[in-house]
Amino acid sequence: MSIALGLLIIRVIVGLTFAGHGAQKLFGWFGGYGLKGTGGWMDSIGLKPGVLVALLAGLAELVGGLLFVLGFWMVPAAVLIVLTMLGAIMSVHRKNGYWVTQNGMEYNIILIAVAIGLALIGAGEYSIG
Repeated sequence: MSIALGLLIIRVIVGLTFAGHGAQKLFGWFGGYGLKGTGGWMDSIGLKPGVLVALLAGLAELVGGLLFVLGFWMVPAAVLIVLTMLGAIMSVHRKNGYWVTQNGMEYNIILIAVAIGLALIGAGEYSIG
């Protein structure tokens, strides 16, 4: 096995997961609520205007995730992922503590660590960047 293959697996799984979350917000795919539904929820937790916040979060997740998968522009991809996760922590998860079983920030922090780690290491041999 190689480091390049390991980096590819990490990039594909994390990147597609992010892109999928973006598609949920933007298009209502994969059981998501689309811009209107996600925007309404964002309004309800005080992130206003909700539809605009949902659009920006969805675009950051979709674009950041796809760039991550491709291994292209890894630092900007990681920045989009990190900013999105920091927003989720600050607006939803922080008040619930660390553990994901209590809707805490554990998952978000792991994704931040992966994004920063890969931005520092590089995308690897199997990338277009």
